[in-house]
Amino acid sequence: MAVDEGSERSDQETRTTTAEIVPLRLPPLADAEPDGPHDPRTGDVDEWGRSERVREWVRKAYDPMYRKWFRAEWEGLDKIPTEGGALLVSNHAGAIPSDAPTIMHGVETELQRPVYGLADHFFKGTPVVGTLWARTGGVVAHPDNAYRLLREQQQLVLVFPEGSKGPGKTYNERYRLRRFGRGGFVEIAMRAGVPIVPIAVVGAEESMPILFKLPSVAKAIGAPYFPITANMAFGPLGAAVHFPAKFKLRVLDPVTFPDVEPDQPRYSRSRIMDESEAIRQQIQEALFDMLRQRRSVWFG
Repeated sequence: MAVDEGSERSDQETRTTTAEIVPLRLPPLADAEPDGPHDPRTGDVDEWGRSERVREWVRKAYDPMYRKWFRAEWEGLDKIPTEGGALLVSNHAGAIPSDAPTIMHGVETELQRPVYGLADHFFKGTPVVGTLWARTGGVVAHPDNAYRLLREQQQLVLVFPEGSKGPGKTYNERYRLRRFGRGGFVEIAMRAGVPIVPIAVVGAEESMPILFKLPSVAKAIGAPYFPITANMAFGPLGAAVHFPAKFKLRVLDPVTFPDVEPDQPRYSRSRIMDESEAIRQQIQEALFDMLRQRRSVWFG
């Protein structure tokens, strides 16, 4: 019996010693709160598809073209707000428009503010190009998208009221602004309570001038237009490379609507059309003035 009691005491001591040596690890509680909110994104892509990492790469790649090829020169850049939402409005030209990347690059590098560019849904649906366009700040041109960017997120938004009619102009129609649609950009600015900043651009018309267009081809591929450009005389590579025209960009005085309350269900249609036409006229007059002062297409 003594032997049995000793064996029992020895077993108990062994079990106690083992329990003391091996730490007890309990599973985490199922309802434990995480350290922070869960972010489903796996990268730096925002809700619009824009990636700052891609934008940084594009800025580095495009900067030599901006500074050495187009030699972009700004006037009145300080009129673009450094904070808060604002709608940038500009003339538009070139078979493959060079004004949009020039404006976006200039504002982002000089003012360190991202710019979201509104464009036709055609670009969004184009394979590869659509993805790259979104990653660099392209957004489908829709009033709801513009409102959220301007009002809720206080961003800079670039829009071309001429639409596809702008870059679709032939060379003999250069620097003659098309009608600014129904003035939707004015209503968006009123609703969002932000200023409109007009920008006149000289140089884009000559960077890739359209000699004529092929409507039947454009219809077949579902494009707004299919251009035959002067650049194509230099072969397949020339079809995608712009001429080194000197770019000059003039920022005009911001247009504000202090007497108009934002977020109203309706706005005066006549007021919208009047403001739209006035802004179009301001840009047109600025273009004529800049062309009178220009000595050379290539040297400014």
